[in-house]
Amino acid sequence: MKQTALISMHRKYQGKLIDFGGWELPVQYAGIIKEHHMVRQKAGLFDVSHMGEIEIKGARAEEFVQKLVTNDIKVMSDKEVIYTPMCYPNGGVVDDLLVYRYSPQHYFLVVNAANTDKDFDWIKSNSPADLEISNVSSQYAQLAIQGPKAQEILQKLTDFDLEQIEFFHFEPKIKISGTDCIISRTGYTGENGFELYLAPEQAVQLWEDILQAGGEDIAPIGLGARDTLRFEAKLPLYGQEIDQDITPLEAKLGYFVKLGGDDFIGRDALLREKENKPARIQAEFYMLGKGIPRAHFDVQKDGQKIGWVTSGGYSPTLDKNIGLALIESQYYKDGALIDIIIRDKPVQAQIGEGIFYRKKSKKRSAPQA
Repeated sequence: MKQTALISMHRKYQGKLIDFGGWELPVQYAGIIKEHHMVRQKAGLFDVSHMGEIEIKGARAEEFVQKLVTNDIKVMSDKEVIYTPMCYPNGGVVDDLLVYRYSPQHYFLVVNAANTDKDFDWIKSNSPADLEISNVSSQYAQLAIQGPKAQEILQKLTDFDLEQIEFFHFEPKIKISGTDCIISRTGYTGENGFELYLAPEQAVQLWEDILQAGGEDIAPIGLGARDTLRFEAKLPLYGQEIDQDITPLEAKLGYFVKLGGDDFIGRDALLREKENKPARIQAEFYMLGKGIPRAHFDVQKDGQKIGWVTSGGYSPTLDKNIGLALIESQYYKDGALIDIIIRDKPVQAQIGEGIFYRKKSKKRSAPQA
């Protein structure tokens, strides 16, 4: 298995290591529920160095990235970040990613770990010859510090006023505890926080410095709580809410698909889908009967399969069993009753809107890679 530069820290802090898409990473340290509440109430530190980074440079970089993704790149300012799907011609999703704009000639893409090679090949195969496309993933470790106390803790380690970094913006070179970092106000938890990109050889020291600065207000957080946090905040996961067979419109990510603007790969297919209305749609639901919904469980109505659960589980913050399902659009109605098939038995659930966690702040996480 591949390892990040922080493998020694995961062992030191007694992380339970698992194989995560070919990476040896901690699923938990003190326990998933405890870590989940730590991030919601104080702060947590994540190793997300397995994520991929792809750099695009050249005179026509803006034009190319605009063609590559569904969101509108041309409205971005320097040092801004946007979330966007990247689609195939049929409207299915290659990946969802973050686009960092240094300038109209320089973009930095952060992609899902398991998709890095696939994404790089896709981008290269569609790019003009005069652009410099580089997979720079090996040049970066990535740390995420998330939670209501994240800024307070990180501010102790830098002279830069972190309040100046707006939501979904970044600073390309800030010293955090003496280490040069790219720092962005982004995250994948539904909380305020930051993501730091730095040289792998400096990651261990910065990890230790952040934990020391936070004291009892911060803890290392594993992949288990990362998933429960993103899930209850209704942030999509590639391979579940979206994939090559599920379009952004089906996944209710239409806000990030600018069909009225410039052409992009997949635009024609998504325009047709919007005009005809998607045959399937994502539904939020909560369990009425006893049972925990899990990804891939069938969804039925009157004994007929109408879709499947994309993500589901127990929400520690809301203290209820909730889920997301991709169902046939004709069955989508707020308040409608459905059955989730759990251990071959139908368990009643109810479709609703606004079920998931939403932090009362303008600086809530948006969907991202």
